[in-house]
This record gives sequence, structure tokens and C-alpha cells, in this order.
Amino acid sequence: MIHSQKFNYYNENLSWIIGDTMNEIFRTFTSESVTQGHPDKIADIVSDAILDAYMAKDKNSHVACETCLTTDFCMVFGEITSAGHLSENEIEDIIRNTIIEIGYDNSDLKFDGHSCEILNKLHEQSADINQGVDRGDDETGAGDQGMMFGFATNETESLMPYPIDLARKLTNKLTELRETGEIPYLRPDGKAQVSVNYDKEGNVVSLDAVVLSTQHDESMSDNQEQLKEDIREKLFKAVIPEELMTENTKEHINPTGKFEIGGPHGDAGLTGRKIIVDTYGGYARHGGGAFSGKDCTKVDRSACYMARYIAKNIVASGLASKCEIQLSYAIGVAEPTSVMVDTFGTGANIGDLTFEKIVRENFKLTPDGIIETLGLRDITYKQTAKYGHFGIDGLPWEKTDKIDELRKYIKN
Repeated sequence: MIHSQKFNYYNENLSWIIGDTMNEIFRTFTSESVTQGHPDKIADIVSDAILDAYMAKDKNSHVACETCLTTDFCMVFGEITSAGHLSENEIEDIIRNTIIEIGYDNSDLKFDGHSCEILNKLHEQSADINQGVDRGDDETGAGDQGMMFGFATNETESLMPYPIDLARKLTNKLTELRETGEIPYLRPDGKAQVSVNYDKEGNVVSLDAVVLSTQHDESMSDNQEQLKEDIREKLFKAVIPEELMTENTKEHINPTGKFEIGGPHGDAGLTGRKIIVDTYGGYARHGGGAFSGKDCTKVDRSACYMARYIAKNIVASGLASKCEIQLSYAIGVAEPTSVMVDTFGTGANIGDLTFEKIVRENFKLTPDGIIETLGLRDITYKQTAKYGHFGIDGLPWEKTDKIDELRKYIKN
């Protein structure tokens, strides 16, 4: 057990703490994650399910699908251009099956994939936008302007920041406990939030707070103590390293009390409202573009994946222990308008070269180059909306296959 005493701190998301203890806490950072049954996540998953269906029909499909939902209602809308055709009935079946798969499969939840109202407002993509993407010169232009960020840090095995890494592990395990029936009264909606204490060297010291809110059926409304005990025993002990839980760690499980009403009946959902959950939990910057429902020519998705790939390989190679990449693009233009690398003072000696030059020499940064490098026409996107876009084994942008090429730049 790690014991720490705190003194005189400024309490906000990033709190600077003054103390003189064996394990001095220098700062506390908080990140959150949500389960698949959170209304905004349902919207993300539905949008990506439709993307996957069009990509299966035509790998060159251009898709920008948004989803919104509320009590027993789901609407999809946006722009699609594809040589593959999905009928109205096929799209409705995709939506219903996705909602049921997430866990909304009975009328008691006030959002039932079997019977909820479905409204389809998808239409063809704007010809003005499409002419900048399919330029007719064998080089795909960026599908939009914007700036995209990628990040990696060596504080976890996944090279993700510890707070979002742990928060996501909690929500994914919570979903598993519901799906397997190990905790039979759980319902699909839920959230986790962790506040992680760091020392001056950036090492994780302990957890300042853990917050877990989970929807449940009516049988637990008057039995919250049993619910809390189940969460502690079957979730926290399975996921949270014991040495990080101290006598000072604050624990909040369903802090408002019963949580029967959840999902789209409790709160409306919309694609793209969980972009911080989808990226680095606020630990690194994000350009603002959402991911789900967008095909790989949309650089606000694909370039974020590429930026993560670059940052992760830089950290894995030993060129830096922390790295943030920014790429920016102009609509219809293939090459990025700028490349920025920040190693936060952790970069290795690379002589007279710059990190930006190293990135341009070793990574293809056009939309076609990104798609080719990461195989973005050949993956299933729904999995990213479900389990996380970064730090998940098996995703192509999580590969560290450029290590040897990058290590050659380190000077003795």
C-alpha cells in the first residue's frame, strides 16, 4: 500500500499539490471513459456499423454518417457516396441489430432495438466536396481541412496515458461483467472516472479517486450496498492495481444513488460527443474532429490514427519517452500543410536533424499514404467505437514496426 498525505492543493482537473512525504504527489490528472451502452457511444457504434456495411460493399465508399437517439427513437443522417447499395430495410436491420447487440433488447429499457422508431435521412455526398477528394490525378485529397493530434507516453504498456488507460479498462470490464451475466442485474449504460496522482518525475504514485456509475435493474434500487460490494470485488479488484489504492483514495460508486433510468431514455445521444474519451482522456490535445461514421478519406479520423502511429513508434523506439504529433491539412490537398512534433523535453540526441524531418522521411502523410500504411480500407471500424480507438491491441495504428528505422537517428 502507498500512503501519502496531501497539503494545500488547488483542486481542479490538473491539481498542483505541495507536500513533503515519502511519495510526494506533484499533480493529479483525471480522465473518464464510458460503456458501449452510454447514449453517445450507442450513436458512435451505430454510425460505424453503417460505415462498415458500406465499406464491405465498396472499399472506396465515402461515408459521413451521424446518429442521434432518444427514448425509443434513432435517426441516422449524413452523406454517402458508394458503388455499393444498401436498401432502406438493410440499413434499418443494421441499426436494430447493433442496438440489440449493445444490450438494448427489451421494452423495459425504454429503448428497444426490436421496436424503436428508426428514421433514415442519409443522402448522397456533396459534389463540391467530392471533387476535392477524388481529384482524378491518382492522388486523394484530404476530405476536410483541420488539425489532428496523436500522442504516446511510456507510462503504460500500451503507451497510453495512465488515467484513460485505466478508465477504459474499467468500462470494458464492466461491459464484460454484464454480458457474461457475472453481475446479472447490470444494464448497458455506465461511466468510469479515475484521478491519478503523479510525482515530480511523472511516475504514477497512487489513485486519488475512482468514480463508477452503472445502470442496473429495479432489483438493486434499494440494495445499493450490495451493488457497491459487487463492483469492488468483481471490477475494482480485477482491474485496479492494489498498490495504487491507498487509505486516501476516494471511492464513489453510483454516488447519486439508484441508476435505473439510463441510456437514450435518460439522456439523448449523438455521434462524436465523446471525442476526449475516444482519444487520450484530455491528457493530450485533440483537434476537434470526431471519428465514428467517417470513412478513411476523412483526415480528421485517418490522420489522427496516423499521428498516434507515429507518436507510438517514436516512444517505442526510444527517441522520446513522451511525444505529441500534430498534422494539419487543407481540403482537397494531399500533403499536410504542417507537421509538428513535441517531445516535452524527453527527446533523445538526434544531432542536427529535427523530429519533423524524421517524421516526413519515414512516414507517408497523404491520405492515400495513410490508408495504404495502415490498411484502413480493410478493417472493421465498429470495434473502435466499442472498445477504444487507441491503446487496443490488434489495431494497425498500434503497431510498432518502425522502431528499427527510427533508432538509427539516435546519436551516442
